[in-house]
Amino acid sequence: MKRLNWQVLLGLFLISLSAFLYFIHYAVFRDAHHIFIYMVGDIAFVPIEVLLVTVIIEKLLNQREKRTMLEKLNMIIGAFFSEAGTGLLIYLSDIDPDLDRIRQELVVTNEWSDKEFQKFSTRLKSYPYVIDINKANLRYLCDYLVERRNFLLRLLENPNLLEHESFTELLRAVFHLTEELSSRKDLGQLPHTDLEHLAGDIERVYKRLVNEWFDYMQYLKNNYPYLFSLAMRTNPFDLNASVEV
Repeated sequence: MKRLNWQVLLGLFLISLSAFLYFIHYAVFRDAHHIFIYMVGDIAFVPIEVLLVTVIIEKLLNQREKRTMLEKLNMIIGAFFSEAGTGLLIYLSDIDPDLDRIRQELVVTNEWSDKEFQKFSTRLKSYPYVIDINKANLRYLCDYLVERRNFLLRLLENPNLLEHESFTELLRAVFHLTEELSSRKDLGQLPHTDLEHLAGDIERVYKRLVNEWFDYMQYLKNNYPYLFSLAMRTNPFDLNASVEV
C-alpha cells in the first residue's frame, strides 16, 4: 500500500509538473495551437514507446538475465561434479556390465560439433543404464554419499535450481539414494527384494548423472575450453585419460 501511494503521488506530481510547464509555455508565447500540435504528436508516439519498452527492451533484458542465470547454474553443476558427481560416476560406471556399448560416445573431443553432441545425447537417453547390484559395495557407496550430504543439501537450497529441472531431479535422486542407504542398519545382509529396490534407485541416479555430465561437457566445450580440457583429461569413461598434459 505504501509503495502504491508513493507511485500515485509521483504520478500526480509529474502530471502537475507537465501542466505547469505547458502553462508557462502558453503564458510566454500565447500559442495554444502550437502546444496542442506537439502534445498530440507526443501522445501519438506513446504506443510505439510502449512497444519498445515492454516488448523489445524487456525481451533483451530477459535474455540477458537468462544468460546470467545459466552461467550461475552451470557453476553449481560444475561444483557438483567436482565434489561428488565425477567420483559417483566413476563408481557407478564400474558396475555397469554394458558400459562398453556407450563408452566410446562418452569420450568427447574438441572436434565434436553441436550436431554430434545432439546425436549422441539422443542415443544416451535410450541406453538402459543397468547396474550389477551384486558387484556394488553398498557400504562404500553409502559412506561416499553421507560424507557429501551437507553439500548436496546446500545445492538443493539454491533457488536458481528451479530453472534447471533435469539437474534438480538428479540431486533429488542422489539425495533419495543417500537416505535409502543410510537408513539400513546392515548393508551387507539385505534380502534379494531389497537389493532389487536399491538397484532401481542406483540406476535412476546413474541415468540422470550420465546425461547431465554429457550436457555439461557440451557447455564447457562451447564456453570454457580450458575447463573442458581438464574435464577430458579426467574423463571417467576414457580408459586412456591422464590429467598430465
